[in-house]
Amino acid sequence: MADQNDKTTRQDRSSRDDRLKSALRENLKRRKAQARERAASADPSQDGDGSLDEGTAGET
Repeated sequence: MADQNDKTTRQDRSSRDDRLKSALRENLKRRKAQARERAASADPSQDGDGSLDEGTAGET
């Protein structure tokens, strides 16, 4: 009887670990996407098309 309870506990723990791993992966993906969005919107050196903005330096 103790063996059956031990197997169930291991299965429950394994299932829980799998759920946690999946949740952590999804959280990491979401955080990386948010960081990329913030970096893209906070980078004033690039235009919307990705080309470098030379600004007004050198204009007279």
